[in-house]
Amino acid sequence: MRDDEAELRADPDLVATWVRGWALARGTSPPEAHADGFRIEVGWPEQTRRYVFSHLSDEIARLGAEIRAPWVYLKACAPPEAVRAVLPAPWSVADATFLMTQAELDRPTPLLPEGYRLAVDAAETGAVATVTAEDAVAAGGRVVTVGETAIFDSIVTEPAHQRRGLGAVVMAALGQAARDRGARRAVLVATQDGRRLYETLGWRLHALYTSAVIL
Repeated sequence: MRDDEAELRADPDLVATWVRGWALARGTSPPEAHADGFRIEVGWPEQTRRYVFSHLSDEIARLGAEIRAPWVYLKACAPPEAVRAVLPAPWSVADATFLMTQAELDRPTPLLPEGYRLAVDAAETGAVATVTAEDAVAAGGRVVTVGETAIFDSIVTEPAHQRRGLGAVVMAALGQAARDRGARRAVLVATQDGRRLYETLGWRLHALYTSAVIL
């Protein structure tokens, strides 16, 4: 992480749109306003609730002192060291992930290697793209739209099928599906490995994104 990346400030409206899209994509309860951020009742065994902030809000420190239950996540567009500095033990702060944006959704879909097949299934709010090989899932992802913004989510290539260009195929197919729904820009949260792929596809870093949880 470079010093200039740590200084990036997220657009609150973009974060609000991403939060809505994440909830849609994951099938959770819709986000609700909480202080200067959002609360989502996730309801999963290893993530019961999440709070999301577009900056290092004072509310993060207050929640950190109040919450004692495991599997409640605090998430903010801020560097890990900044989040770690305002949270007491026993909070665990993960390495940074990356909120990224894309303004070009019309990239051509690359050719698939021999033996693979792409399927795109449309849903009311978005689409799911799946690449299969011998009827087994090799790669996939989903996209939902909120207004003119596409939210990409759950992008994955199975280890046995990596380094064959499947991720680029999935991203291009989802981009086309998003354009068909009127999207003009896109947003996602990437891991370090994902960031490297997405940058080759024209995505740009918008802000760092850090998660904390009591395990």
